[in-house]
Amino acid sequence: MAAVGNLSGMFRALSSRNYKLFFVGQGISLIGTWMQQIALSWLVYRLTDSVFLLGAVTFSSQIPSFLLGPFAGVLADKFDRHKVLIITQALSMLQATTLAILVLTGSIEIWHVLALSAVLGTINGFDVATRQAFVVELVERREDMSNAIALNSSMFNMARLIGPTIAGLLIAAVGEGMCILINAISYLAVLASLLLMRLKPFERKQQQRKVWQSLKDGFQYAFGFPPIRALILVVALLSLFGMPFTVLLPVFARDILHGGANTLGYLMGASGLGALAGALFLAQRKSVEGLGKVITFTMLLFGIALIAFSFSTMLLLSLVLMLFSGFGMIVTMASCNTLLQTIVDDDKRGRVMSLYATAFMGMAPIGSMLAGSVAEYVGVGYTLAGCGVLCSISIIPFAVNRPKLRRMVQPIYERLGIVPEIATGLQAASSISASPEER
Repeated sequence: MAAVGNLSGMFRALSSRNYKLFFVGQGISLIGTWMQQIALSWLVYRLTDSVFLLGAVTFSSQIPSFLLGPFAGVLADKFDRHKVLIITQALSMLQATTLAILVLTGSIEIWHVLALSAVLGTINGFDVATRQAFVVELVERREDMSNAIALNSSMFNMARLIGPTIAGLLIAAVGEGMCILINAISYLAVLASLLLMRLKPFERKQQQRKVWQSLKDGFQYAFGFPPIRALILVVALLSLFGMPFTVLLPVFARDILHGGANTLGYLMGASGLGALAGALFLAQRKSVEGLGKVITFTMLLFGIALIAFSFSTMLLLSLVLMLFSGFGMIVTMASCNTLLQTIVDDDKRGRVMSLYATAFMGMAPIGSMLAGSVAEYVGVGYTLAGCGVLCSISIIPFAVNRPKLRRMVQPIYERLGIVPEIATGLQAASSISASPEER
């Protein structure tokens, strides 16, 4: 009975109808997204044999998020997030359809990939921040919010487990075009889920501030408060130094492990399995207690796993190390997301989450471009080892400052009245004033 209760608690956010629709629709669509990502990576490396161009494609697909993310946050706070998401998902489907036609007809060129990746990146610049802020509207009980964020990570990484594995087999059998076509079709699921939602009528808040002033207010709020600034910085550093490993994987799969597209799929699938385990680990937690310490540990785990993977020439060992890297990466990211969503003011949520999205998706292209350039000269092994070392070192300031950040956040938790579900009596009284860095 206890096991059943724990299992139901792990999925408690799904009791909200709108969130359940969102979860299913996004889950199907994300499988297609990961299939397209693997197909594009393999296609570009097959056509060009260039590590630099692998980084360039990632750069073009994600740099718009860095440039547009803060403006997207203002949009998410001013306009109906539901309608914005319908538009962005429809445009993403159009982009995938165009790309699929070019690949299936054999007329694809590298400049097509770069241009269409930039188009998708522009769309995602508005989509990601809006989606992050929109999740809060879908969960009926505030205490289920951290569970919803963890389930989002579970959904994302279940897709990352399934999508690349299917993509690797499909690419080997029928080529990259079919993976991209499946992604285009998968957008129908998320569009259907958005249209089936029952939401309160949108009420636009009358704001006298102009876009630039709203943007300035968001920056001042986020970077003027050290706990928010520290969490965003952790995400930015992980994205800058750690995310390039996905760009380099096609090289490891083909040239170091001497495999094919299916090997790339297995590596990404192993990373997805580890990330899924990490997301489920967070989903079963009943409070945010201890997440500050978890962030320090999992960032170190991620960095060490990358260093070890960079020297591996055995497929089985590489798969195990990818599993650990996936676990470390997603637990760090999702924990930072959970803490941010918990401590941020509702009227600034869109802008703060856009900065989170900018740190997550905007710094990755810079890291990917740098990693691709460095790998051309020193090789992918030493490049990835360097990335792992930088990830491990970059968490030290957060670990050192965690006690001070805990004291700064204490008044927010007292105001929210957040108490771990497992605490009672004096234990509850002491827990209510603890900070998210400790939790």
